[in-house]
Amino acid sequence: MSDKGKYASGTQNRRFVWKEIVWPLILELNDVSFTLLQYQKKRDQICQKENIPLAVPSRGLVSLVLKNILFKEKDLYSIHYRLIPYMRLKAECDYATAIKEVRVK
Repeated sequence: MSDKGKYASGTQNRRFVWKEIVWPLILELNDVSFTLLQYQKKRDQICQKENIPLAVPSRGLVSLVLKNILFKEKDLYSIHYRLIPYMRLKAECDYATAIKEVRVK
C-alpha cells in the first residue's frame, strides 16, 4: 500500500473494509445496523486471518462514514437505505455497487 498515492490507498482501505468486514457482518447479522463492538470483533478476526494491521480497517470505517455509505450514531453504524434491498436478498454488494447506489438521486 505504501507505493500508492493518498487517494488510492484511501479507496483501497474502503474497499477492503466494505468487502471483508462490513458487508459480511451485515449479512451475518441480517440487520441494517451493527454496533462498534460487533465491528471490532469482526475486524479483529479478519485482521488476524489476513495478517493486516488494525490501523488499516479503522481508517476504512471512518472513510465509509464520510462517503455516506454508513451512518454513525453513538456506537451504532447503519447502512444507507438504498443498500437495504441487497441485504434482504442476501445479495453480493461490492464497494462499487454501494457507492453507485448511494450517489444515485
